[in-house]
Amino acid sequence: MSVETQLPTLEVRDARFRKFVFGHVSLEKLHTGSRWAEGPAWFAAGRYLVWSDIPNDRMLRWDECDGSVSVFRQPALNTNGHTVDHEGRLVSCEHRGRCISRTEHDGSRRVLASHIDGKRLNSPNDVVVKSDGSIWFTDPSYGIDSDYEGDKSPNEIGAQCVYRIAASLDEVRCVAEGFVQPNGLAFSPDERLLYVADTGATHVEGGPHHIRRYRVGADGVSLSGGEVFAECESGLFDGFRVDEHGNLWAGAGDGVHCIAPDGTLLGKIRVPEAVANVCFGGPKLNRLFICATSSLYSIYVNTRPAARPA
Repeated sequence: MSVETQLPTLEVRDARFRKFVFGHVSLEKLHTGSRWAEGPAWFAAGRYLVWSDIPNDRMLRWDECDGSVSVFRQPALNTNGHTVDHEGRLVSCEHRGRCISRTEHDGSRRVLASHIDGKRLNSPNDVVVKSDGSIWFTDPSYGIDSDYEGDKSPNEIGAQCVYRIAASLDEVRCVAEGFVQPNGLAFSPDERLLYVADTGATHVEGGPHHIRRYRVGADGVSLSGGEVFAECESGLFDGFRVDEHGNLWAGAGDGVHCIAPDGTLLGKIRVPEAVANVCFGGPKLNRLFICATSSLYSIYVNTRPAARPA
């Protein structure tokens, strides 16, 4: 299949950014035709990428071997964010299912969490698996606000929080609250920090459009802090990933923002559409896949995702 390419527009804010990008490497448009592209997840063994097209209620699959795109699953319960767990299984946030589900090795779907204290979750948005096997996810209201990305429904919990599913799957607990709309999340390389985006500006005039930073307790569960780590200067921070150096690669209104562990905006990879989420993939894990509004893009960078702590 043909691939549209262009030299990227790189905006350097800090000289450190030059170590992580290539000025001569093309930004590639791999596919277009989504209504809202989200939640990319890389499957190394199969050399393919899966992502969500939420309003179209489908998941798409891009094959690195031949560049083809096919429907991975439809209907898909308006899935949003995805990740791949330690055993290579797909863990998904379902808007319409109002749950966290996992696709088992035999292809069956297993619901991992759908309620908290007897009340239905809102519409899980993004998810990450910690090295201890626990599953952490955000639960804003986007999927129950209307029938566009899910089913319009009452908010049974009355709040939008961050939750943790124990590795044993026998406990779901709230680990962070006080958000307007929690969105993307990721751990630092050593898992001592948890970053959470709040995109509450979509619902509250002058509301949050930032990433908050929490310190993870010695028990690996409790959180403290929650101060604002970075403010988005173009649109909203949505989904993001952390690289091996601790940098955050975050989707924003004008592209991908690279933010250093000290909170400095190092630079931007300009993208023609608003970016919803990213992930690292490819044989060397140095290819950044970008879900941006209607399209899937990619660009090679000079870094890789953070490895899970031993």
